[in-house]
Amino acid sequence: MPSQSEFPPVLYHVLHETRHQYQRSVTLSQQMLHMTPRAFAWQQVIEHAIEVDPAPQDWTGQIDYFGNISRSFTLITPHRTLIVRGSATVALLHRPDIGVLVTSPAWESTRARLRVRGQALEPSRFMFESPHVTCSAELAHYAAPSFTPQRPLLEAAYDLTQRIYHDFDFDDEATTISTPLHEVLTGRRGVCQDFAHLMIGCLRSLGLAARYVSGYILTTPPPGQPRMVGADASHAWVSVYCSQAGWIDFDPTNRRLVQDEHITLGWGRDFSDVTPMRGTVLGGGGQGLDVSVTVTPLAGQPS
Repeated sequence: MPSQSEFPPVLYHVLHETRHQYQRSVTLSQQMLHMTPRAFAWQQVIEHAIEVDPAPQDWTGQIDYFGNISRSFTLITPHRTLIVRGSATVALLHRPDIGVLVTSPAWESTRARLRVRGQALEPSRFMFESPHVTCSAELAHYAAPSFTPQRPLLEAAYDLTQRIYHDFDFDDEATTISTPLHEVLTGRRGVCQDFAHLMIGCLRSLGLAARYVSGYILTTPPPGQPRMVGADASHAWVSVYCSQAGWIDFDPTNRRLVQDEHITLGWGRDFSDVTPMRGTVLGGGGQGLDVSVTVTPLAGQPS
């Protein structure tokens, strides 16, 4: 396997701005944020900051059950506009390449090891149903053509990634976050959250461990066109547990093995564990929401 020195880190700057506009004044806002990129084996966080306008009166921070950094604030200044801006510089390290697919053990082998939960306590958190992911015979049936007997686990997962990409259409008006998986499977339309939840449901229905990853993806403009500020996207993909290789990430929305264009915020059982921003307000009436994400490649090495 090539050493990290052969693949220098890829650096990015991320700016994520969420703007809430309310019809009437909000007198109390309490929010929890998952907007701090996670440091782990394949990602270094060089710097990070969160700004809120108006400024909150109270901030708290914690590490959640899954090891993600979350921050919460309370704002009692009356306001009709709330802006939350997260910025970060990260370095992405080289992940295992496509060669890991065929060298992984048979998927049944990993499933058998997962059944002995004492040997795999952390992965076992991601084997069961969760608020947005159900397990069912129909999901197992959809996954079955990819998971043929004794097929290498990661090769099978990659094949499932390809099939979801080809079988489903990206349609940001077809679903909401509350659309159940059986409707996504039947309608064959959705967005990245739906496709991640679908793939996770398929894997868990087979007795495997899979987690939901929240983050960003670098988008490439058409040839000859400049990069547009705010045109990148919050994104979601899937991490699959392999008894030999550990956690390997797949992006069913873009039919690829995750490498150096995906920036990780955090992971959990599904979207509900790593929602970028959620909370409650007192007042406000109706509201408008605008989200802008800009991912900028940087030159140079982290210090």
